[in-house]
Amino acid sequence: MAEYAYHTVDVFTDRRFGGNPLAVFPAASGLDTATMQALAAELNYSETTFVLPPQDPANTAQVRIFTRTAEMPFAGHPNVGTAFVLARLGHVHEPVLRFEEIAGIVEVRLSENGAEIDAPQPLSLLGELPVPDIAACLSLPVEDIIVTAHEPVRASVGVDFILVEVAPDALARAAPDMPAYRRAATAHPSGKGRLSIFLYAQDGAGICARMFSPLSGTWEDPATGSANAALAALRLSLSGESELAYEAVQGVEMGRESRLALRAWKASDGVRASVGGGCVEVFSGTVSI
Repeated sequence: MAEYAYHTVDVFTDRRFGGNPLAVFPAASGLDTATMQALAAELNYSETTFVLPPQDPANTAQVRIFTRTAEMPFAGHPNVGTAFVLARLGHVHEPVLRFEEIAGIVEVRLSENGAEIDAPQPLSLLGELPVPDIAACLSLPVEDIIVTAHEPVRASVGVDFILVEVAPDALARAAPDMPAYRRAATAHPSGKGRLSIFLYAQDGAGICARMFSPLSGTWEDPATGSANAALAALRLSLSGESELAYEAVQGVEMGRESRLALRAWKASDGVRASVGGGCVEVFSGTVSI
């Protein structure tokens, strides 16, 4: 049997038991896909990462990201947390890392207590969804869905989310309605059954947000970097400005307040975005397989 170490961190926070927890296997060579998926399900975090040697030696590592039920092409807090763990362990020494992932190369810039990542793809808009369907999923009346800037829209910078603006007082009242989620997933199969809804409310220059993805095993996520990055890119695309920066707060309703620093800018291939924040070490262990 081989022994594999893992480390857990809380991401997008400066205090233990805040932010979004993550498990990282920093040396995962020898684990097959089925075992990675089983370990992610057993640990029961929203995501677990497995670090492998890069396929291209010009890059830092290959990083595979698993939810409880499936592998992800890209995600935000797993990249921030994985970079932080590798730096803390002394596995990397350069300030800028390059992770190979299904969605593309993720560039990571390390900071003293965390990291900032660039999403691997420019903004893609993949179609709008009917307000009544989304309102039902969120257990909200249709009047709470704000469409002044945009309709509920599926958007991606590497992995897709349905981005929905809601009235500020509706954010705390929202809750996933599973039958409505199932109906919406059937009516809109382009989401391949995942149907992850990121709802947000304006808060000055920034936003407050929540994310529900119960069909993929995450009832609510305390911090969703990839969805926040997609929203930052969308907000910039609608603003007419050339760049945008603000803070997002998520996870308050779960008792795991998270703070995410967002940037978006216009590039030659479209609107790009980054997300960053701090990390805190929690615990470590080993598993024999």
